[in-house]
Amino acid sequence: MKSTILIIDDDEAVCASMRLALKQSGYTALAATSPHEALRLLKQGGIGLVVQDMNFGKNSDTSGTDGITLLQDIKGANPALPVMLITAWGSIDLAVRGMKYGAADFLTKPWANEQLIRSIETALHLASTGEQINSSRAELDAKHDFTNIIGNDPALTKILTAIARIAPTDAPVLITGESGTGKECIADALHRNSHRHTAPFVKVNVGSITPTLFESEIFGHVKGAFTDAKFDREGRFEAAHTGTLFLDEIGDMAQESQVKLLRVLQDRTFQPVGSSKTKTADVRVVSATNRNLAAMIQHGTFREDLFYRLNLITLHLPPLRERKDDIPLLAQHFLNQSAQLYNHAPLNLSNNALRWLREQNFSGNIRELKHLIERTVLMSNSADHTLTENDFLTTLDVQPVLQLASSANENLPRVGTMSLDEIERAMILKAIEAYPRNITQIAEALGISRNALYRRLEKYDIHL
Repeated sequence: MKSTILIIDDDEAVCASMRLALKQSGYTALAATSPHEALRLLKQGGIGLVVQDMNFGKNSDTSGTDGITLLQDIKGANPALPVMLITAWGSIDLAVRGMKYGAADFLTKPWANEQLIRSIETALHLASTGEQINSSRAELDAKHDFTNIIGNDPALTKILTAIARIAPTDAPVLITGESGTGKECIADALHRNSHRHTAPFVKVNVGSITPTLFESEIFGHVKGAFTDAKFDREGRFEAAHTGTLFLDEIGDMAQESQVKLLRVLQDRTFQPVGSSKTKTADVRVVSATNRNLAAMIQHGTFREDLFYRLNLITLHLPPLRERKDDIPLLAQHFLNQSAQLYNHAPLNLSNNALRWLREQNFSGNIRELKHLIERTVLMSNSADHTLTENDFLTTLDVQPVLQLASSANENLPRVGTMSLDEIERAMILKAIEAYPRNITQIAEALGISRNALYRRLEKYDIHL
């Protein structure tokens, strides 16, 4: 039996319209036109979710004070009860305030009934699952598809448990973690274990798209929309329709592009460049970043409203140095892959090689380990098909990896002697010295995208 939904809005037409949409989807809906009436109905019990407006009364201002107060009263009496806010587009800042006070989600007026129902179902599902109960890796693999996610570390198992819980919903997910920790693999697992798994999984590096090309890349364009637009082009949102859209490097996106993305995430409608036709995209959005978005919000370089639209659920991936027990499993996995890729006989790792690998810092995380294994496979000529510590050391002698085993504070300048810009410029030059003219490896060693590297080369007037 579906939950009872309480609608709180002083506009009776809004209540009637929403009640009808909920009834058609099998929900029982009650309506209240004032905070007092709403609190009375809530005291009677039996409410599974609240959809709440932020302003009440014809003589009320539009500051949302009444709505925030009501939200606090509701969450104070029943912290576990999911509350969704509904507000006008111009009051998005108000909705963001509501999220800070515990709201589960927010919608803007006018809303799309399909989006309303999906948001309600997501909020109810997340509320019903309650606290996460960690399962073993074997139990998770028996019920879910976690192919290509290697490891048994408790921190990783906890993330997989969360994926099992949230994958069936349409909740937007933000994946955070250092470069090379496997954020794309986690996004792929979310898609494969969702009800959208037979639909497209579309990946786009939004940090590499310039503001002038953003709309064309994301929303598409029609023939003749601009110079060189010689044919219609489908945008990424349209390509991901009914599936999952993975927005990588979200923290590197230009601010003018952030506004455009926020609007389409809010109402799921867009117009291809040069077209007057509005299209709708039914997508589940998963995003990822290695940046500290909270700090960026404080510095005004990332929109807070976009942050709350993207991170209903946040999954943080630990660096490889915090899950060293998984290094042998990952190393053998990459060893098998490399042997097959390069038509090499099956290989193993000696005990001293495994011990040496566990001692490394791997600032580039799983990606760095993978590249090291591949290079060593290519350069080794082990007669007994077993890689040793010496094989890896020989590889590093030929092509050294930046700071592979150094601590985070080693060789750092004394505080006050160099600015952050000077330190960044010095590290870029050091990466260029290690990987001459190889933009891809330089960017990976620094933990940034190629486009972010190009911007820094221009900023510091560095020429390759």
